[in-house]
Amino acid sequence: MPDRRALAIAFVALGANLENPAEQIRQALQELNRIRDTRIVAQSSLYCTAPVGYLDQPDFVNAVVQLETGLAPRALLDALFAIECSHRRQRSQPNAPRTLDLDLLLYGSLTIEELGLQVPHPRMHERGFVLVPLAEIAADTFVPGQGRVRDLLARVDCSGVERMNAD
Repeated sequence: MPDRRALAIAFVALGANLENPAEQIRQALQELNRIRDTRIVAQSSLYCTAPVGYLDQPDFVNAVVQLETGLAPRALLDALFAIECSHRRQRSQPNAPRTLDLDLLLYGSLTIEELGLQVPHPRMHERGFVLVPLAEIAADTFVPGQGRVRDLLARVDCSGVERMNAD
């Protein structure tokens, strides 16, 4: 790990609904901890969640992690895409079933709008399947332009988001 003064806090959402989704998430957690200059400092429980958008598909398993990273936002996003690729992620259509989805939700207090990179994630404040696990590990975190996670959570429908039993 680099000098602690150079580290940023980032939050990443994980989701899967194909090929043993809970195992896909568990494997991805191990892989996130192997990203250069990055480590998981907090991890939510796993949640079973109903699909959003395209409804004719299996339920998802979702989680959120807090990372401490020395990588710049784009380099971290590239590392997330590499992990998705190793899980055979296909991007056929929006909200399609997937083996693994890793979304960079927050990177410090930055707001970034670049081609292929938006931070905070543009729809995170509307999604119970993101906010419930995020609130579990970082309820007081501020989402730039939106507010505190706990306040955002109070405004969204969280039906269909159920904590899974640890096994």
